[in-house]
Amino acid sequence: MIQLTQVRCFVTVAEELHFGRAAARLNMTQPPLSRQIQLLEHALGVELLERTSRVVRLTQAGSVFLPEGRRLLRSAEDAVLAARRAGRGALGQIAIGFTPSCSYDFLPRLISALRADYPDVEPILEEMVTRDQLSALASHRLDIGFMRPHFDAPDIERRRIVTEPMLAAIPEDHPMAALEVVMPADLEGQELIMYSVLGGGYFHDLVHRLLVGSGIQPRLVHHMTQIHALLSLVKTGMGIALIPRSASRLGISNVVYRSLGFGTDISAELFMAYRAEDPSLVLGNVMNVITRLVGESEPPPA
Repeated sequence: MIQLTQVRCFVTVAEELHFGRAAARLNMTQPPLSRQIQLLEHALGVELLERTSRVVRLTQAGSVFLPEGRRLLRSAEDAVLAARRAGRGALGQIAIGFTPSCSYDFLPRLISALRADYPDVEPILEEMVTRDQLSALASHRLDIGFMRPHFDAPDIERRRIVTEPMLAAIPEDHPMAALEVVMPADLEGQELIMYSVLGGGYFHDLVHRLLVGSGIQPRLVHHMTQIHALLSLVKTGMGIALIPRSASRLGISNVVYRSLGFGTDISAELFMAYRAEDPSLVLGNVMNVITRLVGESEPPPA
């Protein structure tokens, strides 16, 4: 069986074609260098070098083995580096679950940051509702999830990472598009595109509480599951919708966005969830990146 030390000695001699210079490069004396070459030739069963008192030349076998030897050394170095990266959580995979609205802003920023900081960490992305994410975390199908609040699961830790205001999405040619701030009275009797109870339960409850708390009764038209579907209907002039601020970055044409002046806090929250006591070094590094992103997105103190 050949050894990497033998291969390294041969490659160095083959590059120098001089035992003295090769020994100096390897920080060793010539006798043990010659011995390593002999052991390699014995293991291979062929001569790799022609040696005379004046010159060292590669044999045909040596010429063929030289690029292979270099490849072996590179592979060994790559294996060492890979092991070291894995040992500090800089190499591997991370299974990430996310709700659709998370993909409008936070998730793209996270993926970009991971590619910059940990290019050898491969994110495996799965779009899931909160309930399915919790099940996937418990079964180790996911390492981390980004979901909406109001959940409680054993052995699952959670942390709020995003709080964003709700905005009114209005067709560009609608009279309300001239407003700077939408007040409760402005929505009275207006056609409002609502969220579905089943597929968009979190946002349905959020908007419903706002309407009930403000004592207003818009005309609810259409019940959609996904925010981009609501915005598509707004674009066609079929009504107004209340959306989280991040969705305004989707770039839907013919739609304007206005702040809400309801005198009460109405914010959409996004939580990070993960298994308690998860020892994954990759997960730890990803969470550090998330912590940095959350800090960067927080508004400065007054």
